[in-house]
Amino acid sequence: MSELLARHRAVMPSWLPLYYESPLEIVSGKGARVTDADGNTYLDFFTGIVTNMLGYDVAEVREAVERQIAKGVVHTSTLYLIRSQVELAEKIARLSGIPDAKVFFTNSGTEANETALLLATYARGSDEVLAMRGSYHGRSFGTVAVTGNKAWKNSSLSPLNVHYLHGTDHASPAFRGLTEQEYIDVCVADLREVLDTTAPNVACLIAEPVQGVGGFAMPPDGLYAAYKEVLDEHGILFVSDEVQTGWGRTGTSFFGIGNHGVTPDAMTFAKGLGNGFAVGGVVARGDLMDGLKALGVATFGGNPVSMAAAGATLDYVLEHDLQGNALRQGATVTEGLRALRELACVKDVRGKGLMFAIEMVDPATGEPSSPLAGKVLEATRERGLLVGKGGVHGNVLRMAPPLTLSSEEAAEGRDILLDAVRAVAGQA
Repeated sequence: MSELLARHRAVMPSWLPLYYESPLEIVSGKGARVTDADGNTYLDFFTGIVTNMLGYDVAEVREAVERQIAKGVVHTSTLYLIRSQVELAEKIARLSGIPDAKVFFTNSGTEANETALLLATYARGSDEVLAMRGSYHGRSFGTVAVTGNKAWKNSSLSPLNVHYLHGTDHASPAFRGLTEQEYIDVCVADLREVLDTTAPNVACLIAEPVQGVGGFAMPPDGLYAAYKEVLDEHGILFVSDEVQTGWGRTGTSFFGIGNHGVTPDAMTFAKGLGNGFAVGGVVARGDLMDGLKALGVATFGGNPVSMAAAGATLDYVLEHDLQGNALRQGATVTEGLRALRELACVKDVRGKGLMFAIEMVDPATGEPSSPLAGKVLEATRERGLLVGKGGVHGNVLRMAPPLTLSSEEAAEGRDILLDAVRAVAGQA
């Protein structure tokens, strides 16, 4: 592995992070488990950054892809009709709840968010965008501009005029003494002040129902409904970034924004829909989607192979009620992990469905501790579990297992996490 690591560092950019002191190469997988090049097997609670939504080697997805490849057509472009693309768009439009919805497919969440920003700014004739503190929306110039997480923000240069809102900082010193409703009221008052004083013509608010890279930080349910009342008064559009929260992962709604009782003007999606195949897109009100006057295509977006994978994945989610499974298995894990709140080095355990996180802090100061989170990352690997790491300060362990996770696997992962965090706490 040292030889491959040296080759990686020689030809890949230095800003491309690798997990672990000794990075691993995953070479095979089945269900919720993967095997590395040294023959070690792990229970995977991070699924390729919340992407292998059904797990690995799922027959229904594999066979759908194989059938398409066997036809000899892996690409035609959007200049030709693609039956599987139309069929998938019909399903997504129906599931979205957005009136007269239309769908545009891309290759990634970054591209999807770029498209949504283009739709909104064109429709409103404005470059002003509202975004959330702590957010992440992609790595391109436009999506970095609306990202509120400085660890992933390479440049202050921006094609957009962005104003950042409160919503996931209830625990900060300014707000920690407030009830959830009081916090919502303060956030809404701040939004009104932003609109009254610094933002004369806002195009849209773009927001994640649960902030993925931000360490699964989440606003209280109902905040976005309260925000939308204000947005509607001004004609401002609302874009829900569902790249990590879509397809039932939160357990309590099919799209994350459903927990707020809101139907947005547009939603972006990617990651889990293809179960590892590259697919992203936007579903939006038909008038908003049709509003662009210039022509546009996505050369690879919605290609027949990705559509075959995505269609099979979505069918599997619906036919097996994976949203319900996410709710059940997520409760098994999160309720068990709450015992960790007794530790001085654990600030919080939070989650919705199969999105849950552990926030690590220095036990002496209470300040965010990325090193302690790194130690837990290593400790879970040693015990046969893969997890993720994030948060604005890099101090959050974040987990998003396959939606197919069994009760036994949920309990196994929970127990490994409990043991790993307690072991690190004993050394802190």
